[in-house]
Amino acid sequence: MVPLVYHVSRFVDFGQDAYTVGTAGLMISLPALLAALFAPLAVLASGGINRRTILCFLIILLIMANIASATATSMNWLLAVRVIVGFCMGGIWAIAGGLAGRLVSPGSVGLATSIIFGGVAAASVFGVPLGAFIGDAFGWRAAFLAMAILAVLVLILLIKSLPSLPVNNSVTIGQFAEVLANRKVLVGLLVTFFLVAGHFMAYTYVRPLLQTVSKFDNSGISPLLFAYGLAGIAGNFLAGSAATKQLRWTLVFIAIGITAAVLLFSPLGGSITGGSLITLLWGVAYGGVSVSLMTWMMIAASKSIEVATSLYIAIFNIGIASGSFLGSQVVDKYGLLTNTTLAGVVAILALAVLIFSNIKADPAH
Repeated sequence: MVPLVYHVSRFVDFGQDAYTVGTAGLMISLPALLAALFAPLAVLASGGINRRTILCFLIILLIMANIASATATSMNWLLAVRVIVGFCMGGIWAIAGGLAGRLVSPGSVGLATSIIFGGVAAASVFGVPLGAFIGDAFGWRAAFLAMAILAVLVLILLIKSLPSLPVNNSVTIGQFAEVLANRKVLVGLLVTFFLVAGHFMAYTYVRPLLQTVSKFDNSGISPLLFAYGLAGIAGNFLAGSAATKQLRWTLVFIAIGITAAVLLFSPLGGSITGGSLITLLWGVAYGGVSVSLMTWMMIAASKSIEVATSLYIAIFNIGIASGSFLGSQVVDKYGLLTNTTLAGVVAILALAVLIFSNIKADPAH
C-alpha cells in the first residue's frame, strides 16, 4: 500500500512551491484512514457477491489508481487518487484476510491465514526499500508505474488460480457488535493501534532520520532499507512460529523491540553503525506485527473471522493514519528526534496493554 513511503521524507516537486515533509505525509495518512473506513463497510456491503469477483474488481481499480498517481501534476491530484487507493486497500485486506478457511482444510486455516498476513508483513517491510530503489534509479513516477505492473500480475494470478468463492450468509451489524463486545478482541485492537501508530509515527520519516542523525548519504540508505526488509521477513517467520506457542509473549517482545528501536535513535543513532543496527532491530520487531496480531484476532473471534479481520484492518489503518499525521505535526514543529521519542512513548502503550490486561491468548491450532 505504501511503496512510496520514502518519498514522504523528501520535498515533492511538481514544478511549484515545495511541500514540507509533514504535508507530504498525507500521502500515507489519507489512504490509510479511508482504508480503515472501507474495511468493515466492504464486508457489510459485499453481501452475497462472489468474493473472487470483488477482489478482481478492486485490483483493477488499484491498477487505474496507480497509473493516475504516476501522471499526477499536483499534490491535490495525487491526494485525490490516494482516496481510491484507500478504498481499494480497505476492501482487499478485509476480504482476503477471511478467505483462508474457504481455501484450505480446517486444520490448515491458521497456517494459511498466517501466510496471507505474512504477505502483508512482507509488503510493509519491503515497500519502503523497493520504493527507494526505484525512485532513486528512475524517479518517483516510475515507482507508481511499477506498482501498477505488479497489480496487473496479481490480477492475472487471481484470475488463473483463485476459485469461485460464492457466499451463502451475509455479515450483519449484529455480528460486529458481538465481536466488539469480546474483551480479547478489544485488547488485540488496542495493541494493534499503539504498535502501528508508534511505528509509522517514526518510520514514515526514516529517510531524513538516517540522513540527518546517522549521517547517511543517499547511496547508503537504499541498501540499508533493503536489509531492513530482509530483517522484517525474518521477523515475520520468527514471530509466526513463536506465536503458535507463546502468542502473548511474542507480542510483548515485539512491542519491546519497536519501542527500543525508536527510543534508541536519539542516544545511539548518531553514527552509520548505530543507525544501521537500530534499523535492523526495528525491521525484525515490526516484521512480526501483522502475523502475530492477526493470529490473536483469529483466536479471539474464531467464529467470525471475516468480521474480526475487517476490524483489525480498520484499526491497523487508523494506526497508520494517526501515526503519520501526528508524526508530520511533530516533525514540522519540533524535529525528527523529538518525534522518535514520542513515537516510543506511543509504542510502549501497547506493551502496557499487554501486561496489565492480564489476558492470555491460547496458541492457534
